[in-house]
Amino acid sequence: MKKNKKPVDDLLPEYDLKSLRVRKFGPDRSSFPQHGVVLAPDVASAFPDSNSVNEALRFLMRVTKEGERVSSANINNRS
Repeated sequence: MKKNKKPVDDLLPEYDLKSLRVRKFGPDRSSFPQHGVVLAPDVASAFPDSNSVNEALRFLMRVTKEGERVSSANINNRS
């Protein structure tokens, strides 16, 4: 007797299992991220992953801080 290698799919087509969300139970449940940010589609398409978004934001924060220092130094030199 041969065994069937591929299991028979007896689910009806209207059961879309891809849309289900997975929930954790037990002590590891708190390991889900506590917050998140949703990017607009045009912004999200500019970044391949979350690390590149973080890198770009860190660069922007660094440049902004340096710009504040430069502009306050220029104001102090004019006096």
